[in-house]
Order: sequence, then C-alpha cells, then structure tokens
Amino acid sequence: MTFLSVLVALLVERAWPLRERNRVLEWFHRYAATLEDVVNGGQYRQGVIAWALAVAPVLAAIVAVQRLLADFGPLAELAWNAAVLYAAMGFNRYRDTFREIELALRAGDLAGARDRLTKWRRRSAAELSAGEATRVAIEQGLLASHRHLFGAVAWFTVLGPAGAVLYRAAAVLSELWSNRNEPEFGAFGKFAVSAFYWLDWAPVRLTAASFAAAGDFADAVYCWRTQAAGWNPRSDGVILASGGGALGVRLGDALHQDGGVQYRPETGTGDEADVDYMPQAIGLISRAVVLWVFLIFLMSLAHALG
Repeated sequence: MTFLSVLVALLVERAWPLRERNRVLEWFHRYAATLEDVVNGGQYRQGVIAWALAVAPVLAAIVAVQRLLADFGPLAELAWNAAVLYAAMGFNRYRDTFREIELALRAGDLAGARDRLTKWRRRSAAELSAGEATRVAIEQGLLASHRHLFGAVAWFTVLGPAGAVLYRAAAVLSELWSNRNEPEFGAFGKFAVSAFYWLDWAPVRLTAASFAAAGDFADAVYCWRTQAAGWNPRSDGVILASGGGALGVRLGDALHQDGGVQYRPETGTGDEADVDYMPQAIGLISRAVVLWVFLIFLMSLAHALG
C-alpha cells in the first residue's frame, strides 16, 4: 500500500502540480495565525501549547478518516493515502518555476530571471548577476526538492498519511513562527523551530545520501562532511553540500543584494555554476526520486512477504 500510494501521489503531482496558495494551506495559515493571536504571550511554554493545538487536531482528523476508509476496502484507503501525500508535497510547482528561470537565463532575460527568483525566495534578487542567479536557482531547487518532496515522503513511509501531514504542518509552523523581530514575540516560536529541526534531522540526511548515490558519490560525501557545518541552518548546508558535490558545481559563496555583498560559505566542488547545470540539477533530483521509489518498493515487498 505504501509503495502504490507514493507512486500514485508522485504521478498525480507531476501531472497536476499543487498550487502554492491552495485552500488547505491557506486554512492552516489562518488557523495558526489565530492560535498565535490567542495564545502568544512571548513565553516558550505558550509556543509549545500553540504548536500542539495546531498539529494535534489535524493529525486526529487524518487518522480518523483513514480508519473509516479502511472499512471501505483497499482502493478507498489507497486514494486517501495518495491524496494526503499529494497535498503534503508540491515540488513540481517549484520545478516549473525553476524551468522558467532557466529559459529566461538562456534567453539573456536576466530581469525576468530575477523577478521569478524574487517571487520564489520572497527576497529581492534585483542585484544578482547571471551567475549568482543561476547559483541561487540551483540552491532553491535542491532545497525545495527536500522540503516539498523527500521530507514528506520520508515521514509518510514511517507513519502513513499522518506522518506526511505532521512534517508539512511542522514545516509551516517553523516558518511562520520563526525569524520574527517583534520584541513581544519572545520565545514563542522557539519550540516550533526545534520541533521541525528534529523531525527533519533524519529526512535531511536521507535526501543528502540519495543525492550522493544519484551523482558523484565521493565528492558529495566529502562536501557533506567538510562544508555542511559552516552553513546556517546546518540542515540546508547538508542538502547544498551534498547536492553541489554530487553535481560537481560550486554553490553558496557571495551574493550581491540589499545594497551590499552577502558572504556565505561555499558548498559543493568543481565548476562555477552556469545555466547548463540547471537541467543537471533536475536530473539529479529525478534520479534520487527513482531511487526512493525503488527502495520503498523493496521495503513494501519485504513487508508483504513477511
């Protein structure tokens, strides 16, 4: 059931990419904002309570529907599992954006590439050079493949639909309740950040390992071991170091933005990033997806055989 659910969800999501602002996600954003308004008093324990109130009812509903549909036969359960996983992913909408940036850069339309990157990152890319825009696009693609594909699939294989929803909800809450500059926000968001870090710890390393297996294994492992610790957050460094090493391209490094130069640790190894590495990055992700599907198939087969 797990293998078929993953396969169906991947095929459907490839054919009909999930919109970034879908109704389910918008509802959860509003719910989280309401909890923040009601519970947030700038204390850590209030953040714990709000996180539990945000996640527990959603997980309970997912499990209740799953148990109900189990009585209607395997096809109903398969459809539910695949639908929930589909809703928890959403990588292919970023894949389409990645392709648009590549086409813009190949056409010499740096302004168009910058505009798409700005919308993707939610941070101005107006000062990036063509090489910097290419580097950032590859970085964003690798990170999006983990956050909106591999991470959700990893937890789905462990806990089923509830696992995929737990991962996505924790990711959303970590994003909404972190990086806040308001003094009154206090320690409220610290638990959300910590919870997602630990939920993401193993999936990050599984994604990095799959990039290594799907690309240049020796360089990927070397970069992972020697470069990841210098990146903040380190989980992003693990993905970018492994992905850059697997591709044989240098990522990270300085960017021109916000009226100055932002210095970042270099990750990966080999050549400077150019537009020809962009389809190679998608190819690396695609090979990693095939590897995951194959391994899940073997796990499902072993389980079925007892």
